[in-house]
Amino acid sequence: MTHVEEELASQPECWTRAALQAPEHGAALPARGERVAIVGCGTSYFMAQSAAALREGAGQGETDAFAASEFPRGRHYDRVVALTRSGTTTEVLELLGELKGVTRTTALTADPETPVMEAADDVIVLDYADERSVVQTRFATTALTLLRAHLGLHTDAVVADARAALDAPLPEGLVDCAQFTFLGRGWTVGLAHEAALKMREAAQAWTESYPAMEYRHGPISITTTGTATWMLGEPPEGLADQVRATGGTWIADALDPLAGLLRAQRLAVAVAQARGLDPDLPRHLTRSVILAP
Repeated sequence: MTHVEEELASQPECWTRAALQAPEHGAALPARGERVAIVGCGTSYFMAQSAAALREGAGQGETDAFAASEFPRGRHYDRVVALTRSGTTTEVLELLGELKGVTRTTALTADPETPVMEAADDVIVLDYADERSVVQTRFATTALTLLRAHLGLHTDAVVADARAALDAPLPEGLVDCAQFTFLGRGWTVGLAHEAALKMREAAQAWTESYPAMEYRHGPISITTTGTATWMLGEPPEGLADQVRATGGTWIADALDPLAGLLRAQRLAVAVAQARGLDPDLPRHLTRSVILAP
């Protein structure tokens, strides 16, 4: 079994632990009414998108998400939350350094022996969700679970759905598709982008991702026999029929969308293995991006 497969299988336990941990970190997490930005790179950026949409949708306050390198320096925020599994990513550390003494910052990380511990004002360590695989899976979903629980949006049903996502077989023939498109709405748009990233990283697969309604404005033209369109969350009315009419495969389920992402992670591993690739060691990638000075 690969590292990423072991890490996928541990997600229900990690989510349960994060949800229990959330109340003890309440002072370090955004308070109701604060104007907040959530930042990250790669997978962490997509989790930031989902977390921001959840928080603002819950009426907790204006919340934006940015790639750390694209943070708008001219804007004022009450708090900036940084997601960084490694705690060493150049863009995140540079941003936290710029904000020191200006804006309150909180970092969620997996490694307590890294520079982020001093760079942020508050740090939450999810070391039990750290990973040996370069491909990030459980840290991302565990960090998002912590933020969902802080908002009161996590339930035991989410963990039950995660276990179901691990146990159910992937749809027949899906691994053999030539192209994959992931769709989301609201907070699940970030999950769709992350699902597509996992497919590109682990399996070198032709994969795209869009807000579900935007998919109809052009991207549906690539859908045909031998392609798959996977919806994370509730689909727009009529979209499933439109995809099936192209000859493409439509995938959707009734699971919590975060559990649906876990299924998509499983697909990325399965496609990688079918293509003779090592999903733990994606081409051209490392665990952390550290830019030379």
